[in-house]
Amino acid sequence: MSRTITVGIDGSAESRAAAEWAAREALLRGLPVKLVQVWQPVPEPMAEAPLLGADTHQHWTERILREAADALRSGHPGLEVSTEQLTGQPAELLTAAAGEAELLVLGSRGLSGLGGFLVGSVGQSVVAHSERPVILVRCGEQAAGEHGTGAVGDPVGPVVLGLDVRAPDAAPIEFAFEAAERGSVPLRVVHAWNPPSYYYSYGMAMDPEVTTTVAHSHAAALDEALRPWRQKHPGVEVVTESRWISPSLLLIEASQDASLVVVGRRVRRSPVGAHIGTVAHAVLHHATAPVAVVAHD
Repeated sequence: MSRTITVGIDGSAESRAAAEWAAREALLRGLPVKLVQVWQPVPEPMAEAPLLGADTHQHWTERILREAADALRSGHPGLEVSTEQLTGQPAELLTAAAGEAELLVLGSRGLSGLGGFLVGSVGQSVVAHSERPVILVRCGEQAAGEHGTGAVGDPVGPVVLGLDVRAPDAAPIEFAFEAAERGSVPLRVVHAWNPPSYYYSYGMAMDPEVTTTVAHSHAAALDEALRPWRQKHPGVEVVTESRWISPSLLLIEASQDASLVVVGRRVRRSPVGAHIGTVAHAVLHHATAPVAVVAHD
């Protein structure tokens, strides 16, 4: 694995926002940026049309890559930027590119026109199969025009981490702490919990004392899960929140003023195949800040 931040480029405002986010992150990490553009050969019937031929299509996709690289070099002096054009299936090639990088950054929604490979299905497939962190960046409303590059999310807002205290895997926790530390922003760790299952089974109303007891138990478990990481990163300001609410809703709500939302994805190496998970899937579709999906065992 090379230490580079790789970005999928397709010419859309979303991919330009992803490149800008990657450039800022690369400068914080002291790493180079690699822009990758996937060219899908034009089907033979279309290739015969003079305005949509293979040569014309490839020329425009090469231009997209070149202009994106020039924009990053101009806007971020000193940043090392390289480019690569690949030919084939976007989801497969981007997943392979992620495996060779420190992390992969994609626009969360792409265009379906010329070079528009970052449509929802491609992004979701890459997230579901990559074992390296994948960051999805959405373009801000004010930057969605012809030359817009701005990513949504407050750059000085907290990093938000969604944590399940029943299985607090190290990979997403470490990623979130390091992101907050590099950005000199607080880390907000949120945990959602539900009442005991028998309340649902018997249609019972939650007793206030039981609610308080369960809430304290979950809050204590959250603090215990974070204790070694607080010791490892003493300079990070950590704010915790444990609530009786849907995990997806809690993270989407927390994304409103966040600089980054971090969620985990369990790696499944089975015939059933890879998938994102319900919480991560909902956050990817509805969070207003960039989302980092960190795979873990």
